[in-house]
Amino acid sequence: MDRVTLGVIGGSGIYDLESVQDAQEVQISTPFGDPSDTLVVGVLAGLRVAFLPRHGRGHRLMPSEVNSRANIYALKSLGVEYVVAISACGSMREELAPRHIVVPDQVFDRTRGRPSTFFGNGIVAHVSFDEPYCSTLSSMVYQAVEKTGATVHKGGTFLVIEGPQFSTKAESRIYRQWGVDIIGMTALPEAKLAREGELCYACMAHVTDYDVWHETEEPVTVAMLIENLRSNAAVTKQALTYLAPMIAQQQERICKCASALKSAVITQRDYIPESLKKDLNLLIGKYDQ
Repeated sequence: MDRVTLGVIGGSGIYDLESVQDAQEVQISTPFGDPSDTLVVGVLAGLRVAFLPRHGRGHRLMPSEVNSRANIYALKSLGVEYVVAISACGSMREELAPRHIVVPDQVFDRTRGRPSTFFGNGIVAHVSFDEPYCSTLSSMVYQAVEKTGATVHKGGTFLVIEGPQFSTKAESRIYRQWGVDIIGMTALPEAKLAREGELCYACMAHVTDYDVWHETEEPVTVAMLIENLRSNAAVTKQALTYLAPMIAQQQERICKCASALKSAVITQRDYIPESLKKDLNLLIGKYDQ
């Protein structure tokens, strides 16, 4: 199979990309288990892409049940270098209204117990994560959404909670005091694993509600979330058709995402179990030459 350049991870309400041509389903097994679903591989605006519904078709997986390690590993195994994550989010600021889109540049972790690294069990790696989203890819995503005419905001902090319950009013008020901009349940550990996989990762976050802090708005419900996501579905798909040619024009990646593991593995190579070397060859093999 020809190398795939762009991976798209669809969030709530985005379970397919009809505009992908020559589409074929690809089932991939990884050392970390199976991805959320089969991947759809094809061509979008001249670029080979892979689409993966984060929660599985029919939305079968809770945020805590998503096997993000398998999802990222599967995309990496296809040759993917760029990943765009489509996510639903609540707004923590008045000016970020429902049906607006945010391309965040920071993330704040409030999840619990989700596997957030490919490493461990005999191999230790510490990647830089000060800038969790690729600035180059994020700029392209912002430009692509802007081309659709939708209201899009560049930058912001994405607070990630465990879920599956929405926030209490007390939590929502405190989160606002922290200065975060949007809130959701799935941006992590995806972003951390994408960095370990040396993938450029950006998020197209769709504002569906004002969480529960806004006194004049109804508290967030699934119905509200889905309605607003569906209204933005066409925007998402159009933005991706604008994004694909931008990525196709990129030369060799020079961002730090592309070499995140270069000096991250601290374990002496002769101490790493052979089974781990085999499982992680996709990630670290190029540094063991």
